Parts: sequence; C-alpha cells; structure tokens
Amino acid sequence: MKRTIAHMADGRELIYFDRRDDADRSAIDQRELPPRPVASELRYDPLTEEWVAMAGHRQTRTFLPPADECPLCPSAPGRSTEIPASSYDVVVFENRFPSFSTHLGSYADAGGLSEVRPGVGRCEVVCFTSDHTSSFSMLSDDQVELVMEAWADRTAELSEISGVEQVFCFENRGAEIGITLAHPHGQIYAYPYITPRTRQHLAAAARRPGLFAGVLAAERAGERVVAANEHWTAFVPAAARYPFEVHLYPHRQVPDLAALSQEERAAFGPVYTRVLRALDGLFGVVMPYVAAWHQAPVRQGRDLAYLHMELFSIRRAPGKLKYLAGSESAMGAFVNDVLPEEAARLLRSQVDH
Repeated sequence: MKRTIAHMADGRELIYFDRRDDADRSAIDQRELPPRPVASELRYDPLTEEWVAMAGHRQTRTFLPPADECPLCPSAPGRSTEIPASSYDVVVFENRFPSFSTHLGSYADAGGLSEVRPGVGRCEVVCFTSDHTSSFSMLSDDQVELVMEAWADRTAELSEISGVEQVFCFENRGAEIGITLAHPHGQIYAYPYITPRTRQHLAAAARRPGLFAGVLAAERAGERVVAANEHWTAFVPAAARYPFEVHLYPHRQVPDLAALSQEERAAFGPVYTRVLRALDGLFGVVMPYVAAWHQAPVRQGRDLAYLHMELFSIRRAPGKLKYLAGSESAMGAFVNDVLPEEAARLLRSQVDH
C-alpha cells in the first residue's frame, strides 16, 4: 500500500491510499474556496448527561447533487472536485462541513444549566472507490482490504489528536437513511467525548467480565449466524432493534481496527460483502443501511471493549420502512417488527443463493 498526503486549496488534509507504488498524486487543488468554519459548540444536557454538538455551518453542505456534479468523483478537465487526482483507489480527506474540528472560535455561556465547550476533534470523508455507480457490496476483496487499511490508519492517527476521546468509522447508505451524497463513501468522527452507546457497552462489560466474547460464542452456536469464515462471524443479535440487523465480530478480541492483524483485515471483506449483497437481494431493491464500527475509546475501557461492526437497515418489507417514531425516538424503547430468527433465515437464503 502507498500512502500519500496532499492538501486542498483551503488547507484541509487529503490522503490517498493506493495499491500501486507508482500512482501519481502530484495534482494540485486549484479551486478558490471560502475559509474553513470554526469548530462546533458542544452543549451539555444535564438531564441525559450527554453532549450535543451545535454546528450551524452544516446547513449549507452539498445536498444530493447530480452525478456530473458529484464532489467525490475524481477531478476532470473543466471540473474540479474535492479530489484533485484524475483517478484514485481510496481517498480520505477532512470534511468541508465538519461536526468537530481543531479550528476553534469563541464560545459563550448558553445558560440553562448547560456547560459549553468547543467541539474539538476531526471529521473525515472516506471515498471507497472512484466509481460513482458502485457500492461497498460491489468492491473486490482487495479493495475492501485497502479500505480496512485506511480505517486502521485513520483510527491510529486521529486517536493522537489532543482532546479526542473516541474514533468512529461508519457508512450511511441510501436516501431513506438521509445521505447527502450518493457516491460510495463513509465518514470518520473523532469525538471529544465518549459516546453514550459506548459508555453503555463498557458499563455492561465491566459488570459482566467476558461479556462480548460470551455473546459471540453463544451466537456462533445458534441459529442466527448469517455468514462466517476463519476470522469473522456475522449474526443477527437475539435482541435486534431493527428489522434487519447484523453484527460482525472478529474471533479475537481487539480494541480497535488498528489492532487487527493483516489476516483479519483481509478476511473481513469476503464475509461483509456477502452480507451486504444478501441485504440487497431480500426485496430486489437497494437496501438502505447504517454500518457502524464500535471501537474502544482512546484512553478508557480498552481492556473491556471488543471491536465489532453493527449493520442495520430501516427497511422492514418491500415498500415499507421502520420509522423511529414515538417509542423509539422519545423513549429509546425499541419495538422490532421482524423476529431476529426469521431475519437471519431470510438473509442466509440470500447468502447461499
């Protein structure tokens, strides 16, 4: 793998990850860009004990442009994009409309018993391929491994930023999920706090030693396994919240993506892309989903955490979506319309098809 660092016209960092050592990455961003926004404002909710980012500049971010105006495609004569090169394998760059950044502004007291502090951190975009019409499910095993290398690289580097407490790699796919760009891509958030979901995981693991490994062992022996190989198992969890939800665990407990061995990184793609294709095959339409990597925080609970991916879709049937309405959104109390065992059976039927 070749790793090349470049910079955009406004100073944002851009990193090429290439399979070939002779890839030319000398192209320069010639655009005239506005100044970068300052970091968001974090406000603390004393009732939930959670931080909320106020990032008004994100209202102006690019929203579902036509394919010939996609900012994630390679640049071409007469049309400059976020990627100056005319082609690429995998690219990571600082988000132009970040929720968190190191460019600080001034932050006034908000009142209401809410503490205020700057949203220090970093947000990056990960372009999985230069092919606008592709998807993660269509990537070759070698390309997925390169994406894994990029995720691991960024996890390690972002963890070194002062003030960052957790690194989160994820992909939103599909208009139903709320994407703003259709090009195959994901994002990475470097948070200045430990997220609520991770705090829940770590608290449960502290109360029950070996919890994650126990969950994996129990699921591997049961009927909800969807796909597996020597290093990874994909299964529908017993208490799935979403109609079609799959968790992917490595067979060895590691805290984050950077800690995976080369063999484990290479083995992820063959299992994961089978699951993604199974999702798309269920109803004969492109399945919207969120794919979320759960990693250990930078400084806390690293001995308790167990790297894994949680993949879920809000589609529950052809033409029907699972809306997070009153019970889910207001109370955080989920009701699932599809029995997890049935979801696993349907997904296995597509994996084996």
